[in-house]
Amino acid sequence: MAFASRLPLAGLISVALIFATGARAAQPQLDARGMPTLAPLVNQVTPTVVNISVITRSPLEDNPLFRDPFFRRFFDLPDRPPQRQEQAAGSGVIVDAARGYVLTNHHVIRNAEQVIVTLKDRRVVPAKLVGADPGTDIALLQIEAKNLSAIRFGDSDALQVGDYVIAIGNPFGIGQTVTSGIVSALGRSGLSPEGYEDFIQTDASINPGNSGGALINLRGELVGINSAILSASGGNLGIGFAVPSNMARIVMGQIARFGEVRRGRLGIDMVDLTPAIAAKLGVGVQEGVAIAGVHAGSPAEKAGLREQDVVVALNGRPVRAAAELRARLGLTPVGEEIELRVLRGKEARSVRTRIAPPVKPATAEGKPVPHLQGMSVVEIEKGSPLFRQLRGGGLIVAGVEEGSRAYHAGFRPADIIHAVSGRRVQTLAQFQRAAAKSPYSVSLLRGDASLTIIVR
Repeated sequence: MAFASRLPLAGLISVALIFATGARAAQPQLDARGMPTLAPLVNQVTPTVVNISVITRSPLEDNPLFRDPFFRRFFDLPDRPPQRQEQAAGSGVIVDAARGYVLTNHHVIRNAEQVIVTLKDRRVVPAKLVGADPGTDIALLQIEAKNLSAIRFGDSDALQVGDYVIAIGNPFGIGQTVTSGIVSALGRSGLSPEGYEDFIQTDASINPGNSGGALINLRGELVGINSAILSASGGNLGIGFAVPSNMARIVMGQIARFGEVRRGRLGIDMVDLTPAIAAKLGVGVQEGVAIAGVHAGSPAEKAGLREQDVVVALNGRPVRAAAELRARLGLTPVGEEIELRVLRGKEARSVRTRIAPPVKPATAEGKPVPHLQGMSVVEIEKGSPLFRQLRGGGLIVAGVEEGSRAYHAGFRPADIIHAVSGRRVQTLAQFQRAAAKSPYSVSLLRGDASLTIIVR
């Protein structure tokens, strides 16, 4: 105890890191004073993390009257309201030095007119947007510069709760900052209604501006892209989230190839396997995904999947929750074969099928929804493939104006609405009647996911 009492707290933590991580991580070195330090590791990685400045434009005043053409003509106002230039800051990670690829968050560069990257050596270079995926909140930028350093990808699937991690980014725009912590949880979801989420949760300090920065392990490998914080004040409260590096790497590959992520469909409605559902279905597992419905004509139906089957693994990797399965299916390219491990009661079976292209909704101009400003819908035609898939009609969200009431409620283009407050709806008039009393719930399909949105 005498040795411990003389060793500063930082030294105790570093010594703990050495013994706790063992051979799985690069051990902290000793500095000139004989004190354990992570400085050599940090110095190796920080040149790969960049600051990102984004210039956007937004209306000076969001007045509904500006959207009325008669009002604009009567008062001789321009067709577009005046806009002001805004600047925001974020972070990014160089992942390919030869191509100049930089990973960041979609929300960092959303609506950007200009993106500027500042390297650690203070070089300032313009960036080109290669593509972005709002569903995973990942964007890929490209810069032209010499002597770049790129980070190594780590295996985020190998992370365990309790592993030590380091977050590097540009919080509040003050400059590059390094914080440390542990993996607090894995497989977090539910932060966004439209997301394909499988977040790493960490208590390493993440604040506004850290978005798009690196979450690394003690080998200096990238295990996550810092993405979000959970705080009413917008500041760090020890709950931060990162997109796993394996997910970010797959998204980057599709964006680099196609400029976007091309998602297909399996054709199932899914829910988490709870103890009550497991008991009802007679399966002897506590984690997995119960199939709540199978779409007509889908790959799932052709492969023989049934309602009440329980998916416990995808391509040999265990599946713990519906959000995880949805995220992994959402990253599987169209045409690729997958293997599902399925329980049907006590019987276990392997099912192989291929991800099919999505059913494309009708492209007709939508009708505005009077009680949900900013959204338009199209009624599904009887006899159409989508009508048969749903075993009845519904409404397709044709468009959602960003920033509108409908957008903030969580609706997105291509959502398929099939029920309101438990009542099946097939027409806009039925939607209006069912939504007469507030709050009300809207049941919809988004890809292979079944979602419920509460409108207040």
